[in-house]
Amino acid sequence: MAAPGAGQVQEDLHKVKMENINLKGAVEAVDISDLRTAPERTELGLKQQVEMDIKIMLVPENVENKAALKHQNDETRLPLITKKRSAPLCSQKTGKGHPVSTLCAFPAFPSTDSPLPQLGEDTPKGALSLTGQRLILPAAKVTLQAPPGVPKAAPSREFHRQAQKSAGGQISSRLDPGNTDPPTFPNSKEAIYGTSSSSKGNIAPPPPSSSGVSTRTSKPVRTNPAQQGESEGQIPSQTQPPQAPPRQSSQDPRSDWDVVVCHGTADQKAPGFLALKQHHPLSWGSIVAFLEHAEKLLKDSSVPLATISGKKLARVASDFELDENPPESAILSVLENQSAVEKILNRPGRRSRGRGGYSQHIREHIPDLAVQQNMQMGRLCDILDANVDVIYICPLALSEELLHYYTRLLGLQAAVRSGNPQARADLRARFRILTPEAIDSFPQHHTCLATQLKHSPRTVQMIQRLIRSRDAYVVGGVPHADELAVADMLDVPLLGPGPQLAQLYSTKSGTKRIFASAGVPTPPGEWDLHSREQVSRVCPGVLIYWVIGALSRLVVDNVEVQRWVLKMNDECGGNGTAYCDVISHLECSHWLQKEWQSHGPERWSKSQARELALVRISQELPGLLAQHVQPVNEKRFPTWEKFLQTFLTQGGVIEAFPLSSTVTNLTVDLLIEPTGEMSIVSSGDQLHAEGPFRSSGTTIPQRSVDPALLNSLCWKIGDACRSKGVLGYLSVDFVAFTHPQTMEQQVWATDLELCYSDQLALTQLVLYLTDGNVDCGSSPLEAPPGSQAVKSQRIQREGTKPPALGSPRCAVASTQLRHSNLAGTSYSLLLQSCKARGVGFDLQEKQGTVFLLYEDQKRHRLGMITIGEDLQGVLLTFARNLFIIHQEISAPNMQGETNFKMAIQDIEAILGVTAENKLKWEEEQPWEADALKE
Repeated sequence: MAAPGAGQVQEDLHKVKMENINLKGAVEAVDISDLRTAPERTELGLKQQVEMDIKIMLVPENVENKAALKHQNDETRLPLITKKRSAPLCSQKTGKGHPVSTLCAFPAFPSTDSPLPQLGEDTPKGALSLTGQRLILPAAKVTLQAPPGVPKAAPSREFHRQAQKSAGGQISSRLDPGNTDPPTFPNSKEAIYGTSSSSKGNIAPPPPSSSGVSTRTSKPVRTNPAQQGESEGQIPSQTQPPQAPPRQSSQDPRSDWDVVVCHGTADQKAPGFLALKQHHPLSWGSIVAFLEHAEKLLKDSSVPLATISGKKLARVASDFELDENPPESAILSVLENQSAVEKILNRPGRRSRGRGGYSQHIREHIPDLAVQQNMQMGRLCDILDANVDVIYICPLALSEELLHYYTRLLGLQAAVRSGNPQARADLRARFRILTPEAIDSFPQHHTCLATQLKHSPRTVQMIQRLIRSRDAYVVGGVPHADELAVADMLDVPLLGPGPQLAQLYSTKSGTKRIFASAGVPTPPGEWDLHSREQVSRVCPGVLIYWVIGALSRLVVDNVEVQRWVLKMNDECGGNGTAYCDVISHLECSHWLQKEWQSHGPERWSKSQARELALVRISQELPGLLAQHVQPVNEKRFPTWEKFLQTFLTQGGVIEAFPLSSTVTNLTVDLLIEPTGEMSIVSSGDQLHAEGPFRSSGTTIPQRSVDPALLNSLCWKIGDACRSKGVLGYLSVDFVAFTHPQTMEQQVWATDLELCYSDQLALTQLVLYLTDGNVDCGSSPLEAPPGSQAVKSQRIQREGTKPPALGSPRCAVASTQLRHSNLAGTSYSLLLQSCKARGVGFDLQEKQGTVFLLYEDQKRHRLGMITIGEDLQGVLLTFARNLFIIHQEISAPNMQGETNFKMAIQDIEAILGVTAENKLKWEEEQPWEADALKE
């Protein structure tokens, strides 16, 4: 239950959020009437008159827009640009969020203005990198807190406009039942990820040879010890706001320019900050850029208090370009309390902390967040290894019916191995499904599973009893600081990257930096298009110019590309994606194609025609995008304006869509062990039941790309991740297509997620039900032969052909099937109806269909896996199952809302099956199978 005053807090936060994302009313209009004839006078240093023309054409010119930019109370006014000024100043007030009253009884959601660590070559380039990524929350507390239902005082904080980063995901622990010795982990209570301060990474040492924890060949080992408390005198109590140290009086007015930075945030309303801005108007852009880097360093290192000398700051900042990342030594040189800060920086593990993960704003737009976090029930199948037990943390309270279903499902393994349907085992002692008691404590906060577990002391204590005197480790979801807190409570390591490192490389721009470092093919595009907050202090509206200019250059330099895709940095599941067929809607398209072909690729890049094309395209793009951009999530972004507003807030990438009408998306899962050993653990071709940019399922294993080529690309990406300190599970998305000119297959790397994927969980269940194994090096999935195959082999032995050692298997699986009519049918009735129609699993043949059931309240989503010997037959059976389920739960006048139809259409496209052939599915022999019984 929320504490008193919580409603007002939420209302205040909403107001701050709405005010901070509004560009209007923040600055006065800028007179650009003479800008066309003076391109050298802008801070961006545009080198050509053409690019200046682009800016002029894109500036809003109507009176209403200019009036909306004026604000009579704005403290910083933009000077008019005249012909006599050679370097116009573009600055903007950088205000902070409204102070919030004391919070009670809720998990801490601190301000999110801490920047990301940027490592060497990963630092974004260009004028848009002035402030760095500011998305990581302060470090999570690593002590078990009192239950959140009891109100307690917390320090007042100021909330800024940046989105809060957090993550949902599953938390699993793996145990060694055969080892009764106490764990031999060091006293450290930090995760086992590598440090982010070295481009080569920091891989943990090899585990003890006696380890039997993981299903793999090694066991996680801890590195990067974290500090439990703040024992040194320089760190004030977290319950008292740090106070600035007193300064000696001086006749030099510059002594009053000092800037106080508390917990990584400069007080921008303090007299010292305002005086510094007043005395250095011409170099203020450089000072702000340098200050942002200083804030980033201090926030990343959890420095509670630092004082920056304004005199030193002004002098040192002038030595760096706007887009240059100053070294740590330069930042330390401007600090008044340099020695105290250096002591904090040199502590082990200080820079390993941060929030990471999906922000609360993003989680708010994930439908059925709890259900989405419960779609990896296949993790339970890790008990296939006799040395591994599993504790599965579930974000929903499962009924006895569902618990019984999974008990019977996991008990099938003995029957699968023996081929005897009666030989089922009770494996309840090998796995536990636990639900944190805090799952309903914060219904309005959209908290992730790790946060819920952190605030569930009874569940934590139960886990502690279960893992006592046993080796264990945590496999989380999307990395989040509260996972570290839970691992600390349990005194076990966490397999995965640190939250900050994961956030840096899981964004769309961070993904591109990994791929560039790996040297793998990627779509033509541009990234590090940073958020509005990061450039508004230099010049309002610069990001809009940059986006239009970037897309214009991409179109001009890649005339053959028909479709361009825009992806927001932090969104997932295609929610932050939009696309536009630019070439087909350009009025100058015919002229552009003609000029491009007449010049040829080599001459085109330096031709005057290209410069003219750049101007013409830039003129057309604003109106073209407003009319023809298609957001993937139309409910959330019904118009281009809505999409653009969020895109400017988050930043993102622009990339080309493949040059073919036939495109295959595929996903590969890798594991980087703490020892540095890498392996490919899963692969699959994607299914798309809700459009080409949303994966709704997979066919296991992948069959669209040559395994040798795919392995080569994966090893390069894995090496790049490992060199940056990333370890644990990671999932890489590729796109494969045939180039229309060369008629050769091309493979592009398109996305990267540093977490355990749904596809991997599905693969684990497939292997469990078939007693099979998959060699992702050659992409086959094989299982022991079924009864029919054994009979066939007996006939072969009587002849001349040698018997096969294994029987090939493939699977079609989905976790995203949705039908509103499922809510009107109980699971037991649904399974009985499916059994009557021949939908079930044959234990002797090791093929058929099983279901994944997530919850029994709404019951409108489910997962399904169909296993067989050939892909075509499995796809047909999967589509037939969907058709049968729809018939069983629907009436002619109540068809319901579903994605079944789109899933069937996608399968039709894969197989080339016509609408007439679909009618034959009902006439086929029903699958003779042993259905799962409730």
